[in-house]
Amino acid sequence: MKKNVLITGGTGFIGKHLTDLLVLKGYSVLILSRNVKQNTSDVTYFKWDISKKYIDERSVLKADYIIHLAGENIAESRWTTKRKLAIVNSREQPIQLLYDTLIKHNKKIDAFVSASGVGIYGAVNGFEICNENTAPANDFLGTTCQKWEAAADKISDLQIRTVKIRTGLVLGNAEGFLKKLAPIFKLKLGSALGDGTQYMPWIHIDDLCNIYLEALSNPNMEGAYNAAIHDETNNTQFSKTLAQIFGYTIWMPNIPAFILQLIMGEMSEIILKGRRVSSDKIEKLGFQFQFKNLKIALKDCLMK
Repeated sequence: MKKNVLITGGTGFIGKHLTDLLVLKGYSVLILSRNVKQNTSDVTYFKWDISKKYIDERSVLKADYIIHLAGENIAESRWTTKRKLAIVNSREQPIQLLYDTLIKHNKKIDAFVSASGVGIYGAVNGFEICNENTAPANDFLGTTCQKWEAAADKISDLQIRTVKIRTGLVLGNAEGFLKKLAPIFKLKLGSALGDGTQYMPWIHIDDLCNIYLEALSNPNMEGAYNAAIHDETNNTQFSKTLAQIFGYTIWMPNIPAFILQLIMGEMSEIILKGRRVSSDKIEKLGFQFQFKNLKIALKDCLMK
């Protein structure tokens, strides 16, 4: 009998790829969405509305696993006070609604897997390699991820195996942040940002989805795991590699940090600062990344 995986944020970039993989691997997928789509033989949609604290409880009752991907895009607009609150609420409140539903029906599931971010280590420039034991930062990114994970830990308190996937920059087929970068670089107008030394922990969408699959199927996987390639990629190296994919060498000067700060405000820190991230913990479980070379990963995303 097929296992049912309930996904929040299942209609987004990562959610769509993950849904396809889960179906391929023999799971049935249940998707919570504000806009319910037509069901298929493998995917069933259920209505929820976080602002109204409404959820179709049948989705949770049918679930064997829950994957929480829902959350406002942190890079969509300037970080005003209102925007910051929306970013945090969009990560905490859905988990609270799921938690309340599990409690109400005394429902047990095999595992709860929540997205998180390497931003928990903060937006910093430095040579320290961050692993899952590194102390969280107190900046906006760090505190947001801490609240996100604390909400997930409430599910763990129900004696449900809980996994938190601290995700880096996700490379997809002209999706995610590449959706904005690729057209600029394709026009041969790409350049590095700021001083270009900021680290960019990245991961291919296929590897990320396989980590989520591992989190479902591996009973030994519990707690926080970094989901990013452990390499030395910084913004200059990333930009040069992306330009090479489109057949040229960067000729434009770096975009000065102060210009990005004027345009983006505090949000500019997500592109002007970075962190080095270790993937040792997930690899010691036996997980093998398919894409560990940046150029090969970018080619796979952009040359299809």
